[in-house]
Amino acid sequence: MSTATETTMSTNTEQVLYEAHPAMFRNRPISFILSVILSLVGVGLIILFIWYLRSRATKLTVTSEQTTLRRGLLSKSTNDVFHENVRNIIVRQSVLFQRMMGTGYGGISSSGQSDIEIEINGIPDPELVKELIDECRSPRA
Repeated sequence: MSTATETTMSTNTEQVLYEAHPAMFRNRPISFILSVILSLVGVGLIILFIWYLRSRATKLTVTSEQTTLRRGLLSKSTNDVFHENVRNIIVRQSVLFQRMMGTGYGGISSSGQSDIEIEINGIPDPELVKELIDECRSPRA
């Protein structure tokens, strides 16, 4: 490999700052407990299994350059928003359970779209996600 290529690659390193799947219990503790109780009948196991697959199939990744939301097991959907284009970050937590459990809703819109491009509910520590994106999009001195 040439020296110019090595230099370019080393200056464009992207660091992963945050990576998470939506929480199951912490996001909806009452639904989780009801599903566990229904597991005694058998129906709850199916609900928990589908819920688990959906949460594992959704991943939010914040790097030093962009935020990526990936969804899907068999078919994949990926949405990227570069931090330099972020126009608005929305963080919402319900008054009781989500605030107590440290989860919430996150939404990101960019200057290129009129609506929210990345939406995810039940993400652990949504305030941290907002802070990380704000730090990466602020002009560097």
